Amino acid sequence: MELLLFSILASFPIYFLKKAHNNTKDVVINKIKINEHFANNQQPMIRILQLSDMHLENISITPEELYEKLKNEAIDLIALTGDFLDRKRTIPKLIPYLQTLNQLNAKFGIFAVLGNHDYVLRKPYLDTLIQTFENYNCKVLRNEHDTIYVGGHRINIIGIDDFSTKRSNLKASYKNLKPGTNLVLTHDPNLVLHMENYHFDYLLSGHFHGGQICYPKAYHLVKMGKLARMDIIKGIHFQEGKPFYISEGLGQTGVNIRIGSRPEITIHEFYLEANEQRAICNIN
Repeated sequence: MELLLFSILASFPIYFLKKAHNNTKDVVINKIKINEHFANNQQPMIRILQLSDMHLENISITPEELYEKLKNEAIDLIALTGDFLDRKRTIPKLIPYLQTLNQLNAKFGIFAVLGNHDYVLRKPYLDTLIQTFENYNCKVLRNEHDTIYVGGHRINIIGIDDFSTKRSNLKASYKNLKPGTNLVLTHDPNLVLHMENYHFDYLLSGHFHGGQICYPKAYHLVKMGKLARMDIIKGIHFQEGKPFYISEGLGQTGVNIRIGSRPEITIHEFYLEANEQRAICNIN
């Protein structure tokens, strides 16, 4: 009887570890609607696919599976919000994912910002990573901006470098910015706490993995900034009335398990308003 009880108890950790690993394969697609109340006013809308924190050393979705999930979605723009990898030998693994994203034919292209893990790479390999993006039609924004036009409406795509590694430069990112809708891409959402003098209409970020291991709570994130200490680690939030989104990420770091979180693909339907008003969200 004691041997049987020991055997049962010993099997519990194995069962839960297996379940936690299987959670990394349970990729969810979340669809977010921003400013939906403008839809009836015939305001233009842009559909943004966001992927964050792919951590290609520990990712449980293949490029083929990613394509199958997204092939029927109408995507206007693809935003990649950092932490792709942290080992030079992983760089080639990025290529088939970029090929998949190109297959989605986003009419306004693919944009990326870097995260703290990407900066683990020494400069020659970081340059190789950035060149890999450029080779596959993805523009990496490092404290700079680009512009697209949707229905005659100007959208400034502002890519702000990683805040947690002290590479963010708001002044450079906004330099010579012309009036329009400001869509900010950055990795660490703690940046929003320092943007009181820099307007954004919507900000996309990642970094926290939704806690990744939340049992019973993601206490391990307390060192990752003020937002984490406020338990703001995923989903839609507002800073002084302006919306920002924190993706749970597509991959994992440290160990390839998730407890209380799931890998996430996000599609944002962002309705544009010429007279910048407070954005309101609706999550499907």
